[in-house]
Amino acid sequence: MDFSNNILETIGNTPLVKLNKIVAEIDALVLAKVETFNPGNSVKDRMAVKMIEDAEADGRLKPGGTIIEGTSGNTGMGLALVAIVKGYKLICVISDKQSKEKMDILRAVGAKVVVCPTDVEPTDPRSYYSVSKRLAEETPNSWYVNQYDNMSNSLAHYEQTGPEIWKQTDGKITHFVVGVGTGGTISGVGKYLKEKNPNIKIWGIDTYGSVFKKYHETGIFDENEIYSYITEGIGEDILPKNVDFSLIDGFTKVTDKDAAVYTRKIALEEGIFVGNSAGACIKGLLQLKEHFKPDDVVVVLFHDSGSRYVGKMFNDDWMRERGFLEENVTKAEDVIKDHIDKELIVVRTEELVSHAIERMRKYKISQIPVVDINGFVGSVDETDLFRSYVADKNVAEKPIKEVMGKPFPIVKLGAPIEEVSKLFSKENDAVLVDLGNGHHHIITKYDIIGSIK
Repeated sequence: MDFSNNILETIGNTPLVKLNKIVAEIDALVLAKVETFNPGNSVKDRMAVKMIEDAEADGRLKPGGTIIEGTSGNTGMGLALVAIVKGYKLICVISDKQSKEKMDILRAVGAKVVVCPTDVEPTDPRSYYSVSKRLAEETPNSWYVNQYDNMSNSLAHYEQTGPEIWKQTDGKITHFVVGVGTGGTISGVGKYLKEKNPNIKIWGIDTYGSVFKKYHETGIFDENEIYSYITEGIGEDILPKNVDFSLIDGFTKVTDKDAAVYTRKIALEEGIFVGNSAGACIKGLLQLKEHFKPDDVVVVLFHDSGSRYVGKMFNDDWMRERGFLEENVTKAEDVIKDHIDKELIVVRTEELVSHAIERMRKYKISQIPVVDINGFVGSVDETDLFRSYVADKNVAEKPIKEVMGKPFPIVKLGAPIEEVSKLFSKENDAVLVDLGNGHHHIITKYDIIGSIK
């Protein structure tokens, strides 16, 4: 009989799959190492086992202990599988930018999940780095994994992933391309491959808001480069010990939008349902295409499964809200089509200013058309009302007609977007769209900005 003694024995030996349509413009053989075939559906299963086994061996992790780790979700899943098999408790500290699916999956496999804010410094006591360390100090018989500085992370890839890729390509690999987060994968695989053939090029995929690329090129840790970004699983605002910059030949940065768009393209064009960092890797690969020759063998690693991003990159509404959906916006109707059924909020000339203010608060809007029995006769916006209030504290009890400005311009549904854009000015913050049958909709500057691709 052919079977595994437990789920951990199925980790590794993931397939190498030739990419076709999505890399058509690259003049080389491009192969994807699809790590979603691991039981926890990500590359992190490999180092989760290695880190725990090494901690058991040297006494850092004792029987019945609690494993504590800050994770973007995938490491937590790998740790959870090992914890279940080996009888440990697990606390995962995760940032609030990670997908709900990742959090739900961690809870489903028995982990306690602690969510921390993303937009704080690493040293902030609320950051998931700080919270992880604090919980480890406060929890009896616990072990803080620290995948960023735990060298068992890169060692797992030196011992497993690197040799697998070398064997699967029969030693013909010329380039390895991978997203960089903790640095374990690129450093472990890179070390093994360069020992086999020093001419193999190792490329890291970075994201805007991360420090890796500039630090690699200049040796400068530039805090001005650090800002919040959407792409999950790659990039950092710290320099993990697992990142061995001496092994990396170069980095290329990929935008949040490109990473999201190409994540969807991989599924649609190759039938491979993988996650956000894979999209970043493919776009990065295309940005590096001049480095590849016809006889080259390029291996790109796909970290995790697309199932963890169904509420994000694979959700049209989520993509549209961020301007990531590739839609052709040419007319006024294209801008408002997703909320065209919403009621137009108006205020009447004889109503009080306080009524307009209350409506703005209730509906979270900044501009309101003013109407009387004849139709649109004026407009108010929050800036005008604020100025009026500063000048006269009693303005709230005055009728709207005393503070209103000019009515918003009105365009047809088919009006070109260029024509609509020209109607915005310092004096005018909105445009009305005539829907017919006496109905109208509003377009604001925010709507126009949101339609920019």
